[in-house]
Amino acid sequence: MCPVACGIDYFLLTDENSPLVDDLISQYRHSFNWWRGLSQVSIVVRGRLARRIREEAEKLGVSVDEYLVELLSQGLDPKDKAVRYVEAAEELLREAREELEKGNVRQAAEKLLGAPALAVKAYAYWRDEKKLYSHRELWEYKRKLGEELGEWVHDAWMNATGMHVCFYEGWCTEKDISMAYKRVEKLVREIASKVKR
Repeated sequence: MCPVACGIDYFLLTDENSPLVDDLISQYRHSFNWWRGLSQVSIVVRGRLARRIREEAEKLGVSVDEYLVELLSQGLDPKDKAVRYVEAAEELLREAREELEKGNVRQAAEKLLGAPALAVKAYAYWRDEKKLYSHRELWEYKRKLGEELGEWVHDAWMNATGMHVCFYEGWCTEKDISMAYKRVEKLVREIASKVKR
């Protein structure tokens, strides 16, 4: 098995085999870095397998990203799982910044919603070797994290959860996303600095 460290830099999940997807892949092949051989891999998952992955993630109440990180980190000790989770959070943060730069407010909001959840889960694995299973546990652990790191954690967390409305309702502006990004980035970076020591 190959956890996050194997260099996968793109994952396209789609429910259907379609010429549109094939066109997208051929048009943006250069973005997927396919020519770099084994150092980077792109994966396209379609049809039944894509639906299964999405359904399993939904059953657990997690994002597809989080579901895949958990699957790929099975068998790792909690400290190594923490690193994988925080790396996934950093990746979502990077993607949020890229989406924001392109003016894709909703996509940036979606990434900002997921990044701090993965970071808090990373911290729980790192500090207490604990897996957080539910949204309630995530919120409770966020409070513990705030007691350890400071009240600013609450502000960052609330900005991130506000991204839910931004993504689903589309009410946010680029400025809203930019302000939330700064707070979420601080949270992810602070956790990463501890987990990656």
